[in-house]
Parts: sequence; structure tokens; C-alpha cells
Amino acid sequence: MTTRNVVSPPGRQALYERNRYSPAIRSNGFLFVSGQVGSQEDGSPRQGLKEQVRQAFENLNAILATAGCSFDDVVDVTVFMVDPASTFEEIWTVVPEYWGDAPHPTLTAVGVTWLYGFDFEIKVIARLP
Repeated sequence: MTTRNVVSPPGRQALYERNRYSPAIRSNGFLFVSGQVGSQEDGSPRQGLKEQVRQAFENLNAILATAGCSFDDVVDVTVFMVDPASTFEEIWTVVPEYWGDAPHPTLTAVGVTWLYGFDFEIKVIARLP
């Protein structure tokens, strides 16, 4: 078995170890980032939907920066939203703060019923510089 090339931002290792997954893996010129939620360093959720979305992006950006990337390197995004019919518009008021200018990455948005106590999750694939 090949050893995985894990990218782990400082300060959040306990969360990943407790839940038994890697924050991100480098492979074949790409960075595959696990879903990021609006969790604080101790794993608890930020209060409020917009704050959870902002924290999820901050957590994502920390992983990207650790790998030498930024959101500009993201080529594919998957977002998961609890009850998108009532949350999509509010979430999308925050997204442009982090999304950047066109051309934008590809996007898949998925409505879910449960995200381990969170309301929003973002997972990405980025090209490595």
C-alpha cells in the first residue's frame, strides 16, 4: 500500500484523529480536501448559519494554504446543505466573500437531512501549484 501524502493544518489534528480521517490528501497533482463544516477548533459548531458557512470556508482555506494553494486553485466543489429550500439563499449571501471572480469552479450542491449537527459542508478538489 502506498503511504498517503496527508495535508493537515495546524491546530485541528485532534478533530481529525478523533473522527479517523485526513483533512486532505495530495495525489497526482491534485489536492483532495475532506468536507469542511463550520466547526471551531474543539469541533463544536459555530452558532448561526452564516457563521457556520464562514467558518467552513476559513477551515477550508487553512487546509489549502497548508498545501500551498488558495481557493483560486479549486477546480471542483461539492456543498451539502441541510434543508436547501430554506437555507440556499442565506448561504449564497456568504459564498461570494470567498468564491472569487469568474471563471468559477464546477459545483455540485446536495440537499441532506443530517450533517452531524451542522447545516453546511464544503468539499473541494484543487490543483497543486
